[in-house]
Amino acid sequence: MTIEAPVRAAAGTGDMLVLNPVGFPPKVSAKTLAPRLESLDGKTIYLVDSRFDDSIELLKQIAAWFAEKMPGVTTELVSLSGYYGRDDPELWERIRQNGDAAIIGVGHCSTCAPAVSTHAVTLETKYGVPTVAVHTDKFDKVVRSVTRIAGLPDAPTVFVPQPVMGRSAEELRAYVDGNDPVSGTAVMAEIIDALTRGLPGPVSSAPLPRNTPRLLPPASEDELHELFLRNDWTDKLPIVLPTEERVAAMLAGTSRKPDEVVGRLQPTPNRGLWEFTVEKVAVNAVMAGARPDYFPVILALAASGVTARGSTSSSGAAMVVVNGPIRHEIGMNAGVGAMGPYNHANATIGRAYGLLCQNLQGGSVPGETFMGSLGNGFSYASTTFAENEERSPWEPLHVQQGFKPEESVVSIFYGCRSVTFNLGLRERFWREHVAHMVRGTDVVGPPTLLLDPIAARQFVERGGFDSKEKLLDFIHEVGTMPAAQYWDHQLVQNYIYPNATLGVEPLATDLKAAPDALIPMFRRETINVVVVGGETNGYWQIMGAGLRKSISVDEWR
Repeated sequence: MTIEAPVRAAAGTGDMLVLNPVGFPPKVSAKTLAPRLESLDGKTIYLVDSRFDDSIELLKQIAAWFAEKMPGVTTELVSLSGYYGRDDPELWERIRQNGDAAIIGVGHCSTCAPAVSTHAVTLETKYGVPTVAVHTDKFDKVVRSVTRIAGLPDAPTVFVPQPVMGRSAEELRAYVDGNDPVSGTAVMAEIIDALTRGLPGPVSSAPLPRNTPRLLPPASEDELHELFLRNDWTDKLPIVLPTEERVAAMLAGTSRKPDEVVGRLQPTPNRGLWEFTVEKVAVNAVMAGARPDYFPVILALAASGVTARGSTSSSGAAMVVVNGPIRHEIGMNAGVGAMGPYNHANATIGRAYGLLCQNLQGGSVPGETFMGSLGNGFSYASTTFAENEERSPWEPLHVQQGFKPEESVVSIFYGCRSVTFNLGLRERFWREHVAHMVRGTDVVGPPTLLLDPIAARQFVERGGFDSKEKLLDFIHEVGTMPAAQYWDHQLVQNYIYPNATLGVEPLATDLKAAPDALIPMFRRETINVVVVGGETNGYWQIMGAGLRKSISVDEWR
């Protein structure tokens, strides 16, 4: 991450001194490439399919190219045994024993591209296999950062155009016969060079500086605001400049020491965990406009290890639910407008969570460290609110998670890509209406019911769900889909089907179901219910968002 210095005007007496909001980069250990082959003639090359969105179809065209142009080369087309983010040591050992080189791909999403590069680095450095990773050009900067953090900035990488998904065999063959859109060099010439001579590394391969300066150079208020914008340290909304006085006031909200390490974050797996301290979290809390009495909640969020600025190309966002006495102590809203912009604590805690994640994890810049294709409006404030425990007919969320009622807890959900909503429960067809809503939730974002207290009581009165467990059982029962349709879903193919083929239950059993048999869309334990709202009407929503973690706030007071 490059930090630009302020553009200085003439020195003036109004200069300000503020703290740097950026975390500490991971330590990088340098690695070396495996020895390259003198020639590919007579060699066996494994083509490793990442099992993401038709990747195997491009590899088939690479195999066809070798069969036509270099018949002396033997190719073996194989697939990862599971989900693309899972290490596959049995396959790597097979390649080392029976092959001479490997081509792995295709990296064409925000999480599979880092995974593909990580697998390539593993084959190179741990198994001694010359390997080239194939990605689409949208992920050039992403994979360069991954190989740099992995200590192998010269890891051979070749790019083809985006997209791969849904392209015909003829279109994919044109990719293979064409030029790398990043380098301008013929794709297959690059692949051959990568395995025999290696490819030039990125222009800048120097390791990231391990120490981040605590203070920024003094500058005027206007210059500092411009600096924070230019360095992508804001959410593009105005911030409060983190002066030493303001940060000290924020630190008074906790008994923890300023230099204590709170945790580590990264935008997506394999990108490198950045470290940060209590003071660094305080800097970002000041920027968000939060108050010191909110700080324990913000520290708990920071310590979770769950980023609110995930780089997933599916544009996920976080949702934060607060339970326990802290809700009243800091004046959070659980009633009218709780999920909107009408409460200072709700708004600034959520904003602080987003800012600290993007700054303390090494950035969240579209096209570089954030690859969400659509983006997500929920990201601005991470939809932060308190549960209306007093008006709920059931036990609150944190008690479900094993905490005591008197404990203060913050829970992080992630997804927020799909929302369905309704008003109350009709007498005749309420079951069918609920089932339609559940089926409208995306299959990798399990349903979290957000119920106004009026709607919650209707579920008790009309549905007989006098315990939350009974309601969760019902949602699981109606959240079904014909097996053939379920397994044909692209998200299921990418993230769930590989685990089913590994024998993970109950997925493996569901995989054997008849095509028209109804199978569950979600695991029962992933479904949640939260009561929130001010009883102006019996509205309720289903948010496609899974609970990632619940964290004690009291530990950070």
